[in-house]
Amino acid sequence: MTLEPIGAAAQQQVLDATCACIEHAGRLLGRDFSLPPVTFDLQGRAAGMYRVQKRQRCIRYNPYIFAKYFADNLANTVPHEVAHYLTDMLYGPGNVRPHGEEWRSVMCLLGAEPAVSCRYDLSGVPIRRQRRFSYRCDCGPHAISAVRHNRVQRGSGRYVCRQCHTELEYTG
Repeated sequence: MTLEPIGAAAQQQVLDATCACIEHAGRLLGRDFSLPPVTFDLQGRAAGMYRVQKRQRCIRYNPYIFAKYFADNLANTVPHEVAHYLTDMLYGPGNVRPHGEEWRSVMCLLGAEPAVSCRYDLSGVPIRRQRRFSYRCDCGPHAISAVRHNRVQRGSGRYVCRQCHTELEYTG
């Protein structure tokens, strides 16, 4: 049985909690922080992700994991991702470790436990799986990821067996 993602009302609750968390930190730190774009398009095993891509900041949430563990994610994942955003805003991108001392201090400021990850039962949650491709060397078959396969096809990568040290060849 596949789980349904959270709906618009629950997404609004998560958005409100994210905004409240940022405003709370702003009051405590005496600074104004704008709300970055928040999306509900994350897939896979992570409940949330803070990302900076081409200078664009974004908080992403997994709507399926939120559907299964809504209260826990509201209490833990939202402050976790907000703490990443605030750490980035306070210390600059790339200047701190992702779950380092600065991030932990922001988590404590938000009144949240500075836990790095949660262990959830993900049954029913659609998990993105990477496609594998069949390759062969002198000693046997190998399955390599789509990323590596594409590199081989473009001519920008080649892979060698760790046992026999011969180049892997695509078997189709």
